[in-house]
Amino acid sequence: MDQQVLSDVDFETLALEPQLLSGVRDAGFTRCTSIQAKTLPLVLQGQDVEGQAQTGTGKSAAFLLGAMNWLLRHPRGDKQGTDPRALIVAPTRELAVQIHKDACVLGVHTGLRSGVVFGGTGYEQQREMLTQGLDILIGTPGRLIDYFKQHVFSLKHISVMVIDEADRMFDLGFIKDIRYLLRRMPPPERRLNLLFSATLSYRVTELAYEHMNSPTVVDASADNVTVDGVVQSVYHVSKEEKVSVLLGLLKQMGALRTIVFSNTKRAAEMVEAYLESNGYDAGILSGDVPQKKRLALLERFMKGELAILVATDVAARGLHIPGVSHVFNFDLPQDPEDYVHRIGRTARVGTTGDAVSLACEEFVYSLPDIQEYIGAAIPVHPVTEELLVEPLPPAKRERRRPPRRGGNSKRTGDKQRGGRQRSGRRPKRSSGENA
Repeated sequence: MDQQVLSDVDFETLALEPQLLSGVRDAGFTRCTSIQAKTLPLVLQGQDVEGQAQTGTGKSAAFLLGAMNWLLRHPRGDKQGTDPRALIVAPTRELAVQIHKDACVLGVHTGLRSGVVFGGTGYEQQREMLTQGLDILIGTPGRLIDYFKQHVFSLKHISVMVIDEADRMFDLGFIKDIRYLLRRMPPPERRLNLLFSATLSYRVTELAYEHMNSPTVVDASADNVTVDGVVQSVYHVSKEEKVSVLLGLLKQMGALRTIVFSNTKRAAEMVEAYLESNGYDAGILSGDVPQKKRLALLERFMKGELAILVATDVAARGLHIPGVSHVFNFDLPQDPEDYVHRIGRTARVGTTGDAVSLACEEFVYSLPDIQEYIGAAIPVHPVTEELLVEPLPPAKRERRRPPRRGGNSKRTGDKQRGGRQRSGRRPKRSSGENA
């Protein structure tokens, strides 16, 4: 781990409960990151914290340890029943799932029950989990409010409230949902309140002022916006050359675990098709991929069973995937903040990684804004002949025709009934066949 990310504060020196220290050891942690060192002493004293730190610097462990320590020191009362005592709200499904995984590791010796709820899958299973009772409830705003309105759980006994990626809540239009939940909890002075964000904008600070109890502002962000461990580069290419150069870079750089970002689902599908036809095992992560498939895809990627993940910006935030060696911006993002979050998928918690961008004539106009935002010029590398790999064309994907009504598509219809043919109208083509 990069020594610049770690502080001089050892977890053993903090006033953590013994059960949590055992979980910290199991996770392999010894020294705190900067955000952990600056926030945990305050949180362990019961102070509200409004924290700012770059992505991938250990925010999740900071608020999870603080929340679980509080719950261990304030055991459940008889009147609290099975209602959750800590609520952690995340903007995306993937981030909520990752926080829950971290909670299971750090809290394995505590006896605290944690669970996660999110949209897209597992509705009845998640509902049943809630009815059985939890100490720590992690979830996305929409699914949380859905179950709350059905009286599956109550917010009356929340003693720890955590909002992660608060700036992203605003970006995704969740702020009304967040306020809805906050106004149904006990008042701020009767809770421990923690808010973490990559940026502390005016609107985030206003939210903290309204729903927290005089929080201490902790800024653990570095002077530069991007993480030091990311080696950035940009190649100026035409749109027609992008696939060729991407294949050449993948070959030349020996990328092990790679995320390729595109601006649209259509571009992601095209890139994935070319990668597959040219010998790379790739999968697509976009907003309309079913949740169960998204989780399975991420699991394969994290286990190393899938070499390349082609993604839209749905994957740019909140995913902690260890060992991502390379991030490629097949399309330069049009929002400078998205650039920072994309390349933040590599060089996680002090490791190193490469972030390579392809600047074509369509998206090169974003480059000056990106460089101004990060406060540095991205080094430009030449496109050499070795990088211009001639790609094999992508295989055409067959679209399955839906079966005719009333029968098995393998049957020959009325020919099996004496050779008579139906005189009815031809079945309508589905919209998927028009392509």
